[in-house]
Amino acid sequence: MKNAQRAAVVGFALAAAGVVPTTTLAAPPAAPEPAKPVVAESFFAGRWYEIGRTPMSLTDGCVAGYTDYLKTGEKLTQRDACRDKTPSGKEKVIGGPLTITNPGQNTKVHVSYRLFGVVPIARDYWMLDHGDGWFIQATPDMQMINIYTRDPHPSPELVADLTAKTKALGYDTTKLEFPALSEPK
Repeated sequence: MKNAQRAAVVGFALAAAGVVPTTTLAAPPAAPEPAKPVVAESFFAGRWYEIGRTPMSLTDGCVAGYTDYLKTGEKLTQRDACRDKTPSGKEKVIGGPLTITNPGQNTKVHVSYRLFGVVPIARDYWMLDHGDGWFIQATPDMQMINIYTRDPHPSPELVADLTAKTKALGYDTTKLEFPALSEPK
């Protein structure tokens, strides 16, 4: 009992003196700021093919993935799709309106998906880096990352280069999966 009382008195005295034991928690990883602006008119248009991604339950069994950016008037829609288990499998789709949250730079977007047409899923994505026919996208907390190209069958050298760029951005690329791509035409 005396030891408990002594510990309480010492703890109170330290707290009164402003010496409070603290536990330092590591800050969650954060995505780096996007490297350069995006030209919205060409970037958010047409189809991009998913080459690599962070595994998650929503994409289990998904292969040959792609994202279509659709524009109706001034409104943008992001339509993500893949094939179930094989490149010729049934198409699985999720989509929703896309809002550019940093106009001018055009590197940060918010998508309001509707799973099964009713369940809302909101996502923020940052276009961390991009080049001629490719881009690397992540959530601001770096929990999800995707690598896209305009080519449905990029060269192994390009895939290796984009994987290295992803690693240089601070992402553990051992967590990436590279699902089967679409069937050659």
